[in-house]
Amino acid sequence: MERLLKSYLSIFFTFTAIISCNDIGDDVNQAESRKLAEKIFKDGANLFQGSPESMSRIEEALAVDPTYAEAWRELSVAYLKRGMPQKWKPLMDKAVQYDPETWVPWRGYLYLYFYRDYKKAIEDFNASDSLTEYLDYPQGHSVDFWRGIAYLGLNDHSNSIKYWDKHIHKETEDAGEDWVELEAFLYRGIAHYESGNMVSALEDFDKILHYFKHSADAKYYKAKTLQQLGKNIEALGYAKKAMMDYKKGFYNNYHYVELLRQIYPQDIEMLVTELSKD
Repeated sequence: MERLLKSYLSIFFTFTAIISCNDIGDDVNQAESRKLAEKIFKDGANLFQGSPESMSRIEEALAVDPTYAEAWRELSVAYLKRGMPQKWKPLMDKAVQYDPETWVPWRGYLYLYFYRDYKKAIEDFNASDSLTEYLDYPQGHSVDFWRGIAYLGLNDHSNSIKYWDKHIHKETEDAGEDWVELEAFLYRGIAHYESGNMVSALEDFDKILHYFKHSADAKYYKAKTLQQLGKNIEALGYAKKAMMDYKKGFYNNYHYVELLRQIYPQDIEMLVTELSKD
């Protein structure tokens, strides 16, 4: 019986060692595949994004390592910027599949900015909270910043203001109020304005002008807020200044897409006309 037990244990440990070696081999092969895929991917960094040459290089990298999330994401960008969501999403979802911690909040940002799908954006931002133990910053802004915009897009002013408050408070604590993005004050001010809180709206628009005196958006929305308060003469002055800043290029915009609540010269002209009648 003892001899049988020893033979069994010997076979067991030999079998375990073979499995372990195979696992190590798989890990080594995967590491080597990733290293080669990264080299192919990075060697094409100088190619024009979305060009056939660039996309072929990315596809070559993915053929070597199909789990390379960054390459899936980069492959999706060409379709994103060409307005082809039916081709963008399956590729972006692959990036999310292989590296959810990095790409879930990024996908939320893309849902928000490129497709105005506020609900899906919020779902991804909320999911990122459970995926990581830290606050995610896709595209250089916290998910609280992006949630503030998404909820404003849904006209949910209460939740929008809640996340703006949270974002501004954290940024102020971490680096000081003068480091908070002016867009945070702008969008929180708009949320206050649209919810009827003119006093808080003015505080936010004045905060922008305190840190940066040229802002067509802050002056336009301050003029609209003053109009609601019956201060039309003062409002007219700010509306005219808003147009001056706009012509100088000091307005909130993004070269790829129209921003939420983005203003245009016609908006300012209409406001000036309204205020000039009174």
